[in-house]
Amino acid sequence: MEVRQIRTIAFYLPQYHPTPENDKWWGRGFTEWTNVSKARPLFAGHYQPRIPADLGFYDLRLAEVREAQAGLAREHGIYGFCYYHYWFGGRQLLNRPFDEVLSAGKPDFPFCLCWANESWTRSWDGRSGEILMDQDYSEEDDKRHIQWLLKAFHDKRYIRVAGKPLFLVYRANQLPNSLTTTQIWREEAKRSGLEDLYLCRVESFPDEHSDPMEKGFDAAIEFQPDWQEIGPQLTASTYGNHSVFKYDSVVQRMLAKQETQYKRFPCVTPGWDNSPRRKSEAHIFIDSKPELYENWLGSVIRGFKTYGPGENLVFINAWNEWGEGNYLEPDAEFGRAYLQSTKRAVMNNAKRLPIQDQRSKELYGLRESHSRLSCQIKDLKPNEYSVETLPTPQTNFEKNRSAQDKLPGTSFSNLQRKRIIELEKNLQDIYDSRGWKLLKQYYRLRDSVLWRKKRLLSGLRRSWISSREK
Repeated sequence: MEVRQIRTIAFYLPQYHPTPENDKWWGRGFTEWTNVSKARPLFAGHYQPRIPADLGFYDLRLAEVREAQAGLAREHGIYGFCYYHYWFGGRQLLNRPFDEVLSAGKPDFPFCLCWANESWTRSWDGRSGEILMDQDYSEEDDKRHIQWLLKAFHDKRYIRVAGKPLFLVYRANQLPNSLTTTQIWREEAKRSGLEDLYLCRVESFPDEHSDPMEKGFDAAIEFQPDWQEIGPQLTASTYGNHSVFKYDSVVQRMLAKQETQYKRFPCVTPGWDNSPRRKSEAHIFIDSKPELYENWLGSVIRGFKTYGPGENLVFINAWNEWGEGNYLEPDAEFGRAYLQSTKRAVMNNAKRLPIQDQRSKELYGLRESHSRLSCQIKDLKPNEYSVETLPTPQTNFEKNRSAQDKLPGTSFSNLQRKRIIELEKNLQDIYDSRGWKLLKQYYRLRDSVLWRKKRLLSGLRRSWISSREK
């Protein structure tokens, strides 16, 4: 079987539900939609306001919304979400959506966490000096933090690299002693039964662009836009004090960046416009189009060389950053065009590799249900078996289990019984699947052709023998 080697992960903002803190700081009922809905064009051709389409102005407290998001992402080539995680000395903000994802076990969609460890300020209003929630660090808090994180790390949906849970830190340089912090996290993870952690620093600011191993991390993650490489801004009096850039120029400059000497996973963004958050000195990309984004993502995937087992990650900023104009979710202007571009870029450019066994699947982070298996007739290869010799699964499992249990030496523990039931269900799913039906159809057609060919050859042989005898 062949599988995609690249795993695309989209950053996910949870600020789409009211919280007591945001009510206090920004006004009752504040969510990200508050800023988004108030946005207006700042100059001719400026794409604002941005109106959500399929999902509407959703509320992340609703499980149905989270399921719909996961369904859209899965359908369009996104492997998983990277939820922003806000931890301040044991206090969390915007945590309800992820807490419910974790406790409910739904949606059944891969995820990881990125600790957005900046202090909260009124920065998007231009009043960065006013601190709303200060970040405080200590070794005791490192231990409290990892104990909470372990609940997520042990979840079967959590994204892993070579079996190790993937965890990101947005501002690693703000950790007072990152080597001590990462060592504490790794030790506590091993005590909990994990092999280790796979820790990544995000290259979110200029001071974060250095070898991550020097800080105790395994790899870095490029973050887009990379303001160090963004290039000159457009000059026009109509732009006022805003910094405006052409999206296609940004793409060209990002693709021309030099490779690093350390491990760094690439990132792309479908756009940028934080004017809904900043009424002054906003940064805006103009003329972003799905085809330009698709070319960027496709080029990154084609050029990316995986570092090792499971180290096959490409990040997208972001799934739903509507207040900063970088999102894949459908909007009124483009519909699902950016999602469709994502799917094409992934499917047309991802390298493929053979997966030999279950251990390889675990190393590469693959987790696919048997019920999703499918095949096409053109993918099937003939073998020596006919349709009559194909194994047919036992379809009446419940009826036969009681008889099996009565046989000598076949008493099952509850755990064994549960596992057997799961395996039998997977087998039944395969039998009911389209792939199995296509397989049977293929062998029937093949046997029919072989029979007719054999009959024709036999007739020709008899004719040839008859002609020789005459």
